[in-house]
Amino acid sequence: MTPAQIYLDYNASTPIAPEVAAAMRPLLDMGFGNPSSDHWAGRPARGAVDAARADIATLLGCETGEVVLTSGGSEANNHVIKGMLAGRDPTRTHVVTSAIEHPAILEPCRYLKQLGARVTIVGVDHHGLVDPADIKAALTPETVLVSVMHANNEVGTIQPIAEIAAIAHAHGALCHTDAAQSVGKIPTRVDELGVDLLSLAGHKLYAPKGVGALFIRRAISLPPLIDGGGHEQGRRAGTESALLASGLGAACRLATTAPCYEHLRTLRDRFWDALATQFGNRMVLNGHPERRLPNTLNVAFPGQSGPDLLARLDGVAASTGSACHTGAVTMSPVLTAMRLDPELGRGAIRFSLGRQTTAAEIDATVARLEALL
Repeated sequence: MTPAQIYLDYNASTPIAPEVAAAMRPLLDMGFGNPSSDHWAGRPARGAVDAARADIATLLGCETGEVVLTSGGSEANNHVIKGMLAGRDPTRTHVVTSAIEHPAILEPCRYLKQLGARVTIVGVDHHGLVDPADIKAALTPETVLVSVMHANNEVGTIQPIAEIAAIAHAHGALCHTDAAQSVGKIPTRVDELGVDLLSLAGHKLYAPKGVGALFIRRAISLPPLIDGGGHEQGRRAGTESALLASGLGAACRLATTAPCYEHLRTLRDRFWDALATQFGNRMVLNGHPERRLPNTLNVAFPGQSGPDLLARLDGVAASTGSACHTGAVTMSPVLTAMRLDPELGRGAIRFSLGRQTTAAEIDATVARLEALL
């Protein structure tokens, strides 16, 4: 990036961390063997995959045998949702989820509906928070799964997953959480969350794109989404990439040994305080004021167009909560579910910070906003 370029879109994707790149580099030359081959070329590759699985398990607080490597968070989510109907009790075909889920949850749910399943989508409050009481009210004897994301990608609101999981279990249902946005930013120990299944995506965690993982609690029977050679203990066919696995493992190891929660929170609060001082009531915070990711700041500027403002923001990479369609600006489904005033939603921008973000970049972004507004 040039000095004028500032990257504040870490919720969209993270750069590969130097520690991750260093872990992957030897695999470019030495890890070409098939991890399933029991010879001199395959053994190093298998060792790299096994080591990566152990690093993922350490971060999540689970057993290595409960970690399935995937191509990313979308595959992991599809595996869970679509697996709910395959080979399971035909009388239990009801899934409960929330209105602010990623399309990688909502689209597979729509697919299930086409197959005859019933899907209940619960709403959220104006902070983007799911009420566990609404989950409980949606459950029926036919409910097989509750899937609620751990933290929202747009506004950062953190959901009460442990309470939701307990409610699901009390009604005999499984609980899944899409933790793509929370892993590495806040604790995601599966026993503390109480979940049966958890998805994560490497490129949200300073690992490469094209790799992710799915935690499946040992007692859970989930048929493979991809059939074939029986890799990943028969749970996901396809030859594992030692290169990508080592990147994800290194990213999880970095999150375990060098957590950046406080760094992110300190910079985010610096950002918010500066914006609040400069703009006051000309700006509104979207998302929960306390229960939100330490790196995420979604703010709305009334009367402004988010896409237009971002286009004029002089090299700052961030995201908007709206989209332009043939000249009209429409709010995102997440902000719509939060019942945000359309004028505010159209002027929303999500700034998401990361390990490489500096105080100087925060101050420069505030100064550029001041010049525009």
